[in-house]
Amino acid sequence: MQPLINCVKQRVKQRVKEQVKVHLPLAGIVFALLLPLIAAQFGNAWVRIMDLALLYIMLALGLNIVIGFAGLLDLGYIAFYAVGAYLSGLFASPQFAVLLASLAEHYPRFGHWLIQLCGPGIAHEGIHLPVWLIVPFSAALAGLFGILLGAPTLKLRGDYLTVVTLGFGEIVRILIINLNDPINITDGPKGINMIDPVRLFGVSLHGEAGSHATVYIGGMSMPSVNAYYFLFLALCGAIIFVTVRLQHSRLGRAFVAIREDETAAKAMGINTSQIKLLAFAMGASFAGVAGAMFAAFQGYISPESFSLNESVTVLSMVILGGMGHIPGVILGAVLLTGLPEMLRYLVEPLQQLLFGQILIPSEILRQLLMGLAMILIMLYRPAGLWPSPRHEDRPHQSPA
Repeated sequence: MQPLINCVKQRVKQRVKEQVKVHLPLAGIVFALLLPLIAAQFGNAWVRIMDLALLYIMLALGLNIVIGFAGLLDLGYIAFYAVGAYLSGLFASPQFAVLLASLAEHYPRFGHWLIQLCGPGIAHEGIHLPVWLIVPFSAALAGLFGILLGAPTLKLRGDYLTVVTLGFGEIVRILIINLNDPINITDGPKGINMIDPVRLFGVSLHGEAGSHATVYIGGMSMPSVNAYYFLFLALCGAIIFVTVRLQHSRLGRAFVAIREDETAAKAMGINTSQIKLLAFAMGASFAGVAGAMFAAFQGYISPESFSLNESVTVLSMVILGGMGHIPGVILGAVLLTGLPEMLRYLVEPLQQLLFGQILIPSEILRQLLMGLAMILIMLYRPAGLWPSPRHEDRPHQSPA
């Protein structure tokens, strides 16, 4: 009788799990669609924070391919983000006209030939390509940079790989700062401004002039930050779909094999060098897409947006949520983007309420609290808040 009861219980548990797998993603999609409408009640600033959270989700999912799936530590990941952003800044702003002018000044023959080839309009105003043409180029160029990073590091592991990727990220940032002389490509420390916004069916998601950042689509109106939220949400959905399919593919299993034991993977016939390069390239391409979107969203980019701190932040999102687990990585990105901003608005009023004065400025206390929270989580949840399930573990089976 007892085996029959256990069998029924097991069937019920399995049925419940199947129902949760079906309905939980649907509930998450509905909640994500309604979230900006709820957050807008407290001000558009909160919707803007959610926009940035979606950009960080794209970055974290890309880095999760490199770290979570393939087990390759990358501290220069933000360099690929910068590549996508600066490609968008160069081809969707007046910066290309500045580049042509500097070429004509230092290399007159080549510069004037290029100006004649491009035409007087581009020479005065820049190219201004639509972002939908820039995005695939950003993904491809960032993927190429990922291969350039991965090729020299194929035989490196552990701390050595960390140092090399850290150096690569700093090299790209320093290049961005110094690529303004003699040929002005990035405008140096000043950055690039007047970057074109995203346009959908001819409608600017920044809102037209005089619209007070309101977007009108098909007789409907919404704030600009809401329009960008739905665009970024769609891109995140596409990246999540690709990542999930990748995780359960033959390539995804090769990534995991390299992460668990590279020597054993090589002995089983896996071309570890090629798979590592693919991991770097795929993760970098996601960062390139996020960078192009970031440039169009902000309308301005500068080297300060691509410092080492940003790489550490994205790495923290992956580790905090749970390496290799897509829902966990999304949770980590949302928490590390939203919680600091919530603390910014809460710590000073709480100090005023408890002590009658502000003892520690919000910026300092916010960083202290976030650091303390991460230390506690790493001590008590070293696998992350939502770790990847291990399918080989079967807790319902009794030990032999």
